Amino acid sequence: MSIDRETFETASEAELADLSIADRVLGFLGSNDDRAFKAAEIAQRIDLDTGAVSTALSRLKERGLVEHKAAYWAVVDDTERLDRYDGYSRATALFNEQLGAEDRDEWREHAPDEPHPSQQGSDE
Repeated sequence: MSIDRETFETASEAELADLSIADRVLGFLGSNDDRAFKAAEIAQRIDLDTGAVSTALSRLKERGLVEHKAAYWAVVDDTERLDRYDGYSRATALFNEQLGAEDRDEWREHAPDEPHPSQQGSDE
């Protein structure tokens, strides 16, 4: 995952290395909690290997933090469970710090109803 130059210059090395693959996956799904994604799409969006993302998703499912149906994955809507997971809190805080807090209503107002054509037809 790339970061902007300001974050590169101002963040400590520990802050930049702090997020595990599972944290990044859960952070992505948490910030897109109104949608479900295939593992390959998650990997593409957060710039990780699909195999690593699939492994992280399986482990997150075992912890009850994500749900899986067919080829799709989504974060659970159990906010208490998510709040108890330290990595989710760290990922959300880091993404909010780097990118700003998300205005979900504004995002939903401009979100497309269908996936981008380049992402249709992907099996995984």
